[in-house]
Amino acid sequence: MLKERSEKLALMLPALFLALKDKRTPLLAKVLAAGTLTYALSPIDLIPDFIPVLGYVDDLLLLPLLGGLTIRLIPKEVMEESMGRAKSIWPKGLQARWYYSVPILLLWGALLGWIVF
Repeated sequence: MLKERSEKLALMLPALFLALKDKRTPLLAKVLAAGTLTYALSPIDLIPDFIPVLGYVDDLLLLPLLGGLTIRLIPKEVMEESMGRAKSIWPKGLQARWYYSVPILLLWGALLGWIVF
């Protein structure tokens, strides 16, 4: 049971990405999906991970809550199709596609550079 949940959670982000591009997904769900994906792929957390215990609270609570809310707003048939496509495209989830986080890293780098200079 725990293994099934972890596999489903690993496919949640690719499925949200696919649902984000679907025309049947409502605008609010698209906005929340984009925010969830950006937060998940962002190297910067609300609470830094080096703070004992509290550092992982946002990863353990905030990300599943955002993902769950987003999934509830996406029509069921769209989410089922997206999960099926995610399983076929990314059998190991986004871990195998680490380079998808490069645009987020570039965005944060540009923002940091703008702040510093």
